[in-house]
Amino acid sequence: MKPNIGINPADRQEVAERLTRLLADEFILYTKTRNAHWNIEGPDFHTVHVFFEAQYQQLEEIVDDVAERIRAIGHYAIGTLKGFLENTHLTESNRTKNDSAGFINELLADHDSIVAYIRGNIDPIATELHDYGTSDFITGLIEVHEKLAWMLRSHLK
Repeated sequence: MKPNIGINPADRQEVAERLTRLLADEFILYTKTRNAHWNIEGPDFHTVHVFFEAQYQQLEEIVDDVAERIRAIGHYAIGTLKGFLENTHLTESNRTKNDSAGFINELLADHDSIVAYIRGNIDPIATELHDYGTSDFITGLIEVHEKLAWMLRSHLK
């Protein structure tokens, strides 16, 4: 049964498609952060290993929340690696050195990219697609990504 939440089906479909791209980005960033956690090397190993763990735990919650938002508006969330890779704006890691600066710069760029994507969707989702709930939800995600990015950026000083 489709939800009767005051948003027409075409608008809900468009919101679900935008959220699907966000879900893919979030999952790829989560995976890249896990990779950094597993493979970090260098004199700051322990500190950065623990730091990346805290970050991927927050991203894991975001992934779940985005998928559940897609379900709440009456659509199915992607759940395959192929689906994530087909829908993401991000690229997989292709690093040759597993140092903290390299991982941090790559993850920081991805957070900034996600923030820009979300920011570009807040108003259209609210005003054009009439889904103020999703607009509010993704606004909250910006704050989380900006904080995670700030923490990454602080490691580079």
